[in-house]
Amino acid sequence: MQDHVHMMIRIPPKYAVSQVIGFIKGKSAIHLARVYGERKRNFVGQSFWARGYFVSTVGRDKEMIREYVRHQEEEDKRLDQLRLWQ
Repeated sequence: MQDHVHMMIRIPPKYAVSQVIGFIKGKSAIHLARVYGERKRNFVGQSFWARGYFVSTVGRDKEMIREYVRHQEEEDKRLDQLRLWQ
């Protein structure tokens, strides 16, 4: 998505959710800074990710949530196409 990320991941019980999210945010921010940091923008002292995050558990409705994420991406793409004509 343009301004947020949807992920559906399975975290083994031995790991804390905050630890996994922190790892994902940290590693992805470092990677993006290395790839794009030397180009037009200086990322030093700035935050790539917002401080918070939302987590929910998934039980029997796993497929329903996957479909929600898929449709959100399609809707975002459709809206981007409409904005090109404005």
